[in-house]
Amino acid sequence: MRTEVGLGDGVSQGVLMPWLLSSQVDLLSSSPSQRQCERTSFSFYCAVRQRLPAWLLEDMRCMEVFSWEDGAPRAFLPSEALLYALVHDHQDYARFLLKEHSASAMRPPRCSFCRSSGGAPHLAIAVRYDRVSILGMMLAALKDAQVQTEKQDFLDCRGGCSHVADAGKTAVQLAVELSRPDCLLLLLVHGALPTGVDAALQRLVASGSAERRRAQRCLDFLLLFLPGPPALCCLQDESHRWQHLLGNEVFRWLCGLAPPPLLLQALRCLARSGPDQITALPDFLQLHSRQ
Repeated sequence: MRTEVGLGDGVSQGVLMPWLLSSQVDLLSSSPSQRQCERTSFSFYCAVRQRLPAWLLEDMRCMEVFSWEDGAPRAFLPSEALLYALVHDHQDYARFLLKEHSASAMRPPRCSFCRSSGGAPHLAIAVRYDRVSILGMMLAALKDAQVQTEKQDFLDCRGGCSHVADAGKTAVQLAVELSRPDCLLLLLVHGALPTGVDAALQRLVASGSAERRRAQRCLDFLLLFLPGPPALCCLQDESHRWQHLLGNEVFRWLCGLAPPPLLLQALRCLARSGPDQITALPDFLQLHSRQ
């Protein structure tokens, strides 16, 4: 039987993945047809893990692989195949799927527990596994979306089913929580809302020396895309501490006591032209250099 995708920290995403071995499948499945479907999906999962050529994987998906749903077999969806490509960082296959199926390859599959579909599991898994290259491909495919509101809803939608670990979190919030600055910048450049400044501040305080730079970059990127200073009570409660961490100019701006620093205004214009423009800057031109 196919179970929920187990991520690096054992967290479930509500996405179907064939983790069980064939011997376990035989014990848990209820019919020969269902067992056969589960064997084909498991074989396909192993083929993606081995990073077989994209054309061969697509032939397998179209002709040999099936899913069991509502008591009957059905064709294995491109969106399910893209989840496999994300987990195993098969960039060639992800590129093929997005080229052939565009944004439909990111349509959320139905949850195996509650049978509902929703959220953006592809974005969440890309962020959690830090698949920056495939995330960039997916966001580029969204540019072709006919309705801009649908693209915005997809970028800012929160994790779907309540029983999954990332329920209620947007991809941006997850990137902040996991200190994934490269994923965060891609999401923001493509129009995702810059939410989670308070969480980014708390993450910066709680992070150790090894993670401090990534947490700082996440905070910097959020500040670049904020339309204005958010209401943050924590800054006033421990003003000396935050002033030391953020620098005087950024601290005063976030408290509403001063206009945004000139460096912040200049970097904002640069950030909106693409993620490469910001990441290529030397360290002394980053926001945290003014602290």
